[in-house]
Amino acid sequence: MKTIRVAAAIIVHDNKIFATQRGYGEFKDGWEFPGGKIEEGETPQQALIREIREELDTEIEVGELVDRVEYDYPAFHLSMDCFLCRVRSGDLVLKEHEAARWLAVEELEGVDWLPADRGLIRKLAADFPGCGQE
Repeated sequence: MKTIRVAAAIIVHDNKIFATQRGYGEFKDGWEFPGGKIEEGETPQQALIREIREELDTEIEVGELVDRVEYDYPAFHLSMDCFLCRVRSGDLVLKEHEAARWLAVEELEGVDWLPADRGLIRKLAADFPGCGQE
C-alpha cells in the first residue's frame, strides 16, 4: 500500500485550536488540521511552513511534535506528523479550504473530523491544558 507522508499544524491561540474544512477532493467537507504533503528533501517542519504559507497566506512558528498518526485509508496509508504551531504573521486567509473555525476544547467533537484526525482529537481533548499555553 502506498504511504503518503504529511505534516499537520495544530495552530493554537487564546486556548482555541484552528480547524479547517476541506473544499475539494474525495474528503471534501471533512474537517482537518491544515498542512500537507512533505516533499522530497523537506523536513516535516519545512513542509508545514510552506503549506501554511500556500494554503492560508500565513507565517507560522512550528513547535513541538504532538503526535505521529498512522492511519490506513482504503487506497493509501497516511503518516501524519502533528505539530503545535503559533501564528507569526498573517490572517489565515482560506485559499483552498471551504471553512475554518477556532474551536475550544469542548467544541472539538462538534465538527466532522476526517478519520485520521479523530484519535488525535481525543488526545488533544485529554491534553489540552498543555496545548493551550501561550
